[in-house]
Amino acid sequence: MQHGPAVRRRKLGAELRALRAGSGLTSGEAAHLLGWHQSKVSRIETGTSGVKPVDVERLLNAYGVEDPELRELLVVLAGSEGNGRHHWWHAYRGVLPPAYRDFISLESGASRMRTLETSVVPGLLQTPEYARAVTRAAVDGLEESKLDALVEVRLARQDVLRSDPPLELSAVLDEAVLRREVGGPDVMARQLRRLSEAAALPQVRLQVLPFAAGAHIGVTGPFVIFSFPNTTDLDVVVLDHLTSSLYLERKEDLQAYTEAFNALQFHALSPEDSLDYIAGIGDGA
Repeated sequence: MQHGPAVRRRKLGAELRALRAGSGLTSGEAAHLLGWHQSKVSRIETGTSGVKPVDVERLLNAYGVEDPELRELLVVLAGSEGNGRHHWWHAYRGVLPPAYRDFISLESGASRMRTLETSVVPGLLQTPEYARAVTRAAVDGLEESKLDALVEVRLARQDVLRSDPPLELSAVLDEAVLRREVGGPDVMARQLRRLSEAAALPQVRLQVLPFAAGAHIGVTGPFVIFSFPNTTDLDVVVLDHLTSSLYLERKEDLQAYTEAFNALQFHALSPEDSLDYIAGIGDGA
């Protein structure tokens, strides 16, 4: 298990190493082309040290990589502000902890997100009022200006569902998510309606795991699986904890969590039945 920055360095290094090998260059030859010492290329490829976005661009040029999506993804992994949707969160650096910034960066560069939620509505589907109530509860004693900024961030993240192409979101929600009254009955009623609206979007697949399903593989806690365009080698599982996030990158971990998510989808209600279930809870609220 690695923390976000470490796993990003390792994934970036592995991808750059594969691209170099594909170009037919040795690490020494690549270093010579760029006027570097060979040890610099080696440190980048093993993830021992970070790499500046501008140096990633130079490596990609040396390796003849022209795919714009792949180039942008690798530059984002290096910590670039990028362009378009990839840079906006840097305006909130003063209020966002590094782990959260790293999560947003991965979310912004991903093509697909699979998530199990056991306690609260996924951030990408929260209403402003719900987001405020959740944030206030999660960060005790937060001053109003910082609370406002964190809610803005939560809402700005939702742009990935409206981008071109949009992020594909598959979410399995434990029934507890729908039953837990966050922010009061009015806030919760609007949040349930928001879920129904979001579920109608072609890029969103929403399923409810009812209490009647009994114990399931997700009882150990929520998780997120990010998938990226062009290469599955960059896929990563994110586990949130109270003070940090852990990132799992090993193929065995990715396979285990992918199988777990598939099992959860199998035992959950269908998307159509989930909509009816959400509507029924909303009517009874």
